[in-house]
Amino acid sequence: MKRVLVVTGGGDCPGLNAVIRAIVKRAGQEEGWEVLGSIQAFDGVLKNPTEIMLLDNAAVAGIHVRGGTIIGTTNKGGPFNWPIKNDDGTWSSVDRSDEMLLNLKNMGIDAVINIGGDGSQRISQALFEKGCNIIGVPKTIDNDLSGTDFTFGFQTAVQIATEAVDKLVTTAASHNRVLILEVMGRFAGWIALHASVAAGAEVCLIPEIPYDIEKIVDRLNKRFVNGKGFAIIVVAEGAKAKGGNMVYEKSDVPGYLNLRLGGAAYKLMHELKDAGLEAEMRETVLGHLQRGGIPTANDRILATEFGVKAFEMVLEGKFGEMVSYRHPKIVSVPLSEAIDKYNFVKQSSALVKTARGVGISFGD
Repeated sequence: MKRVLVVTGGGDCPGLNAVIRAIVKRAGQEEGWEVLGSIQAFDGVLKNPTEIMLLDNAAVAGIHVRGGTIIGTTNKGGPFNWPIKNDDGTWSSVDRSDEMLLNLKNMGIDAVINIGGDGSQRISQALFEKGCNIIGVPKTIDNDLSGTDFTFGFQTAVQIATEAVDKLVTTAASHNRVLILEVMGRFAGWIALHASVAAGAEVCLIPEIPYDIEKIVDRLNKRFVNGKGFAIIVVAEGAKAKGGNMVYEKSDVPGYLNLRLGGAAYKLMHELKDAGLEAEMRETVLGHLQRGGIPTANDRILATEFGVKAFEMVLEGKFGEMVSYRHPKIVSVPLSEAIDKYNFVKQSSALVKTARGVGISFGD
């Protein structure tokens, strides 16, 4: 019996369950394969006793319509940075990757499929360099992973953000207000950009284009006549003013290495007030609503394509590679290429030009 271990790491994301289901369904067409799932990313392999789940047809029946992941996930720790509490109460980390690889060998694991974003795929590459038969599947609502045109989960997040703008328009118009919607994306503005174009926002602020607050005030003032009017601003959590900084804090949670972004909308509202904008304003932070719920049909399809391709890559021995969507094909690329650079929004991109073409301001 050959065994493939499935891991979901990083933040949760619509479509994860569809990938898991597709892997199991495709593996079921081959003789002598068993699919297992590690609970909460690689933690399941490292815990004592291990936390491993059998993934068979019964376990994955109907899960493609569900958000989240049936095997859990975590964005803390990992095999190379396992948090440990010291005798004095402080926290540090240790490298348990060799121990984990030994556990995989003892469990009879022939291949690992790691479903995750940039951080998860960096772990995949590091494990591959240590001899692990591993394949990556790109996952992130932020669409910030290079090596693939799109990641599953992104379209669902955009749909949720777009619906939020649609709802804010009615209350903004009713009260003659400027409403600011803060969306996720970390250091990339893909969600904000797509939602702004789809919903028709007046202003779109993204990390890649630092904004001039005076230009935003000027644009917003044109939306009001005798105090009447309204406007919608979509701001990515990583957006910042020219010469300014993103709003973030370092987490004190053991094992959590990422910066915690958030507060861009609140900061922007006060910047606008200080710059003299007289219109009444309110801010809304969409937050983790973008990550949850039922995945869109598009994300279910892409996730299913990724899952089937990932298992076929196992059969072909294409280890050290990541599944990739290169329109219109599902292909694979080296993990080293996929994590080589961050997928930023380029000012020369077609969608930025489209946004400018319909009058959306980037505050520049």
